[in-house]
Amino acid sequence: METGRPGPGTGLAILRVVVGIVFLMHGGQKLFIYGFHNVGGFMHQLGIPLPQVAGVVVTLVEFFGGLALVLGLFTRWAAVLIACDMLVAVTVVHLRGGFFLPKGFEYALTLLAASIALALTGPGAAALDTLLGRRRAG
Repeated sequence: METGRPGPGTGLAILRVVVGIVFLMHGGQKLFIYGFHNVGGFMHQLGIPLPQVAGVVVTLVEFFGGLALVLGLFTRWAAVLIACDMLVAVTVVHLRGGFFLPKGFEYALTLLAASIALALTGPGAAALDTLLGRRRAG
């Protein structure tokens, strides 16, 4: 039954694009401003194993995962990788800072939950995943 109101697919698309922009910007900051070496140095300070490799992986997951979410391309895979990134951010970086910002985990937890929601539901409306799925079906 058509009501003329936006449906859940539109809400998911808004969530996907906003979360994608957040990660595209954070990944871009790591990639173009801090650089792999400095991100790896931060990972070393946190005690992350293979910190230089972890720095590259986190940077690329955030940048290309964010881009994928904005486009709605490989949405579920990008969201799973970003959720893993945020799970580590919550538990290793922010948990000791308590719940509230500026050092707490509330923001990272929100991004973790949003990423899990996208991984479970898919891209919503206006996504390349949907367009490509329709072409394959047709």
